[in-house]
Amino acid sequence: MTIPPITPIQLPPGIGQVRTHVPGGGESFRAVMNGAVEAVNTMQNEAHASMESFLNGEGQDLHKVALDQQRAGIAFDLFLQVRNKMVSAYQEVMRMQV
Repeated sequence: MTIPPITPIQLPPGIGQVRTHVPGGGESFRAVMNGAVEAVNTMQNEAHASMESFLNGEGQDLHKVALDQQRAGIAFDLFLQVRNKMVSAYQEVMRMQV
């Protein structure tokens, strides 16, 4: 029995990338957040589809299903932490006196 090599996790576009603001151009904050939400949603849907095909007996490997679930969970946790930091920053700005 040969075990295939482990491939590095490829994050979807919009997650974990640092973007700098370019004066007069670049993506809006809303577009970046929409892209991140869509990327996390896509990973969740892929993990769900992988689990469904495994449960239906369509030849999915158990370790692939588990990895898909973990990737989706980690992406969601990362997005949740980013959201929490943004809410905290917004609250801090609102507490500032002008």
